[in-house]
Amino acid sequence: MHITIETTIAAPIEAVWHAWTTPADIVQWNAASADWHTTRASVDLRVGGAFSSRMEAKDGSMGFDFAGTYTQVVPHQLLVAEFGGRSLRVAFLVGPNGVTVQETFEAETIHTEEEQRAGWQAILDNFARHVVGQQGG
Repeated sequence: MHITIETTIAAPIEAVWHAWTTPADIVQWNAASADWHTTRASVDLRVGGAFSSRMEAKDGSMGFDFAGTYTQVVPHQLLVAEFGGRSLRVAFLVGPNGVTVQETFEAETIHTEEEQRAGWQAILDNFARHVVGQQGG
């Protein structure tokens, strides 16, 4: 099963793309809730290149690496990746109201569809707030 989430950000594509693909930005927005954070991130933005984000509970009780490999990179338009045997597609769609970031990911079997959708959407919403904040909005 695949799940799709999206948000539209009133910012130029260059700013959206930069914030999505730059480790210094990723550690600022990549969390589903206030009690989690990303302690480090790396991005090798090319086909065959790896990405990784270390996500941890702020109380130190748990953490995991969200890591994978890019299988398609179209600057300012599309990222496709494989992570843990699953797929991820992130489209950057420029429109009259800004950039719509649309993520489609292959669901896992541990959490419900609703839990996965809510968690990924929360991260995407944090991303949108981060980009808008950088634009002075």
